[in-house]
Amino acid sequence: MTTTTQDLITVKLERAFDGLDSDHDGYLDWQDYEALAHRYLQAYRLDRNDRRARALLTFCQITWLELLRHSGVESDRLTKAQYVTANRLAVIDTSRLNVAEGSAHAIFDVIDSDGDNEISRDEFAVFLREVWRSEAPDAMDSFTRLDTDGDGAISRGEFIRAVREHFLSNDPDAPGSLFFGRI
Repeated sequence: MTTTTQDLITVKLERAFDGLDSDHDGYLDWQDYEALAHRYLQAYRLDRNDRRARALLTFCQITWLELLRHSGVESDRLTKAQYVTANRLAVIDTSRLNVAEGSAHAIFDVIDSDGDNEISRDEFAVFLREVWRSEAPDAMDSFTRLDTDGDGAISRGEFIRAVREHFLSNDPDAPGSLFFGRI
């Protein structure tokens, strides 16, 4: 079965939902987002008081609150369908903040564990394996695709662009569509 272009963003967001649902109960709540932030801190060995850790935790909380605001539900938890809808609305509504770019900067700062302003292949492997627990055999192929200038590292600009593509692009071959393996 082929995924239509119109459904591609939904497929990506549903994959993200599955990776975020840490207790596998079919809902996302703040604890799931907090668990994601803690996976980053553990994977990159950051103390909670490190500025990068605080920025990531803060942005996870802001993102979660923006999702709730855009979800149209009164509950403090979201189904997969509600999460997809809320994400689609939150990333295009920049009236308060740019969720996609803001989170991308906070995540980049954590993944770039040596502070050289680029993500190495090893740093990216930790992101996939330990943070997102991706077991897709082709997931590491996305590193090469995200490294659009071919210099062997993912720059901040390349990463920000890929995150934008993840949330907004219907192109299955866009680097941001390949974060968790080929769709």
